[in-house]
Amino acid sequence: MVPYKAPSFNESSFNCPLCNAYSQQLWCNVLKIFPNGGNTQAPELRLSQCTHCQKLTIWLNQKMIYPDVTGIPTANPDMDKDIIDDYNEASSILNKSPRGATALLRLAIQKLCKQLGEEGKNINDDIANLVKKGLSPMIQQSLDVVRVIGNNAVHPGQIDLKDDVVIANKLFNLVNIIAQVMISQPKEIEKLYGGLPENQKKAIEKRDKS
Repeated sequence: MVPYKAPSFNESSFNCPLCNAYSQQLWCNVLKIFPNGGNTQAPELRLSQCTHCQKLTIWLNQKMIYPDVTGIPTANPDMDKDIIDDYNEASSILNKSPRGATALLRLAIQKLCKQLGEEGKNINDDIANLVKKGLSPMIQQSLDVVRVIGNNAVHPGQIDLKDDVVIANKLFNLVNIIAQVMISQPKEIEKLYGGLPENQKKAIEKRDKS
C-alpha cells in the first residue's frame, strides 16, 4: 500500500487533494486590494500550489476550504460493501465534521470485526477474541486506535476532535491497513497457494502431517 500524507496547513509536501499525487507544496500569502489602490496582507488566507498538477488549494484560518474534498485513499475493495459505504460517507464529511467522520470510521471498524468472524456488537470483545486467534500486536493496536478515537468522537473525552482533520485523516489509512493485512493479503496468498500443482500441495500436506 502506497503511503499517504493528508493535506495539512503549511506542510511542505503532502498528497494533493486535486490530483492525489504526493508532491511539494508552494505556499503564498494573499493580498487584500482596496478601491483606493492600497493593499495589505490577509494573514487568515493562504494558498498552496501543487508542483505536480500546478493547481491551487485555498486555506482560511488554517483550514482547507477549497477543494471541499480530502483526496483520501480509496477504500480497500475487499471490505464488505456496507463498510465501504461508511468509509466513503466519512470521507465526504471529513472537512465539515472530523468528529462525524471518526464516529463513522469507528462504526466501520465494528463492522470489519464482524467480517473477520466476530459478533460485531462490542469492539473491545471482538478485538480481544481476534488477539486470542493470533491477531498481530500491530493490527490490534491499529484497531484500538480507531476504536478509542472513534469512541471519543461519540463520547468526547480528552481528545478534542472538533476541528482535527489530520487525526481523522490518519484513521482512513489505519482502516485500509487493517483490511489489507487481515483480508487482502490472506486472500492473495490463498490464491497463489491454490495455483500450485496438486502433487506439490499434497507433498506439503504430507509434510505438515508428519
